[in-house]
Amino acid sequence: MNILSQSGPFALFFAFAIMHALADFPLQGEYLARMKVRDQTTILPEWIIALTAHSLIQAGGVWLVSGSAILGATELGLHWLIDLGKGEGKFGYVTDQWLHLACKLAYVIVMVLGILPAR
Repeated sequence: MNILSQSGPFALFFAFAIMHALADFPLQGEYLARMKVRDQTTILPEWIIALTAHSLIQAGGVWLVSGSAILGATELGLHWLIDLGKGEGKFGYVTDQWLHLACKLAYVIVMVLGILPAR
């Protein structure tokens, strides 16, 4: 039984939002928050590893909530790109958070439409 079939699309979105908040705040930590921004380090691999590690935590949350490794992998790429944009100063914190939530809404739509089966 999954969240979508048991409780509906709003509950699924709510679960995605809760997981996002957990992964973006307490599970990220000060080190990842600082080092995922390119100009915070002079060591390129450290920046890439920190940004990827944070994005993997987010991807794991999407996978756990949705049961879909495809959505988890999609989150890995999208979260990485959104946080890269914020870190490069292309947009600020509020836009960053709206973009992340828009991704979660898109995942709900994909699951409701049956494009990717729910677990």
